[in-house]
Amino acid sequence: MTKVLITGASGDVGSALLKVLTQGPYEVVATDIRPPKDLPADIRFVPLDVRGDDPDQVIGQMRPDVVIHLASIVTPAPRNFAHGVDVVGSRNVLSACLAHGVQRLVVTSSGAAYGYHADNPVPLVESDPLRGNPEFAYSDHKRQVEDMLAEARIEAPDLEQVVLRVGTVLGAGLENQITALFHKPRLLGLMGSESPFVFIWTEDLARILKRAIADGPAGVFNVAGDGALGVSDLAKALGKPVLRLPVWGLKLGLGLAHPLKLSRYGPAQVRFLQYRPVLENEALKKRFGYTPALTSAQVFALWQKSVGL
Repeated sequence: MTKVLITGASGDVGSALLKVLTQGPYEVVATDIRPPKDLPADIRFVPLDVRGDDPDQVIGQMRPDVVIHLASIVTPAPRNFAHGVDVVGSRNVLSACLAHGVQRLVVTSSGAAYGYHADNPVPLVESDPLRGNPEFAYSDHKRQVEDMLAEARIEAPDLEQVVLRVGTVLGAGLENQITALFHKPRLLGLMGSESPFVFIWTEDLARILKRAIADGPAGVFNVAGDGALGVSDLAKALGKPVLRLPVWGLKLGLGLAHPLKLSRYGPAQVRFLQYRPVLENEALKKRFGYTPALTSAQVFALWQKSVGL
């Protein structure tokens, strides 16, 4: 029986994955700083903080065949704390996998690792450069982690890697800093940009992670449902108007508000809306062997209905 250890198992994706894994022939160890709310009866929980020695101790004790590394800071947090979880934590997990003979490491990266750049190809494919953005902690950290993993693929090829560059994850009732934008009376838009979003259903991502344990090939794969939704599409679906601002105007406003702590975002963060990465998912479908059940539009419609919008 394959033994699978999961970091960050108490998050939305981890919780969905645990439910899927109860249906398969796996011995599962769920780890996080706190237990999942609905831990399946047949899954063991072990406390683990990726920032310190826990990964080496727990992975050394459990001796898993596969590690699924989900632990990450998605919502805004102090930069040092986020770096400790995202970058230092990933380094600790990778080092423990190498030290204790783990066969396969599955990592949820992000489309944000490509960065938010005016010259990004549309859509982005897995061979496009990862440039991140220093002004976005999440984007910058995911790029650093991917550099680390790429180096390990050269220096330690015996450790198989499945790296999933995930789009915006949505599921019934899920709420985060992205969905907060959709609850506002008007959607914020920038003149000259549709701010496209690619979504992946939580259940699809859980099934992809399950396939990555053994059935899917090693490699790097973009993960998103078919299609993308721009701010005009989202506004139409929600029945809300769009407040379109010139880029210079929004930068000016944030430049005044941020120093006064009226906004957590500064002028540099405008590119988050201006140059959103659009992910091509052909490799996921053809090489990895999984076609998402829901398109980006269907994922958004499911979420929208679940929250009463």
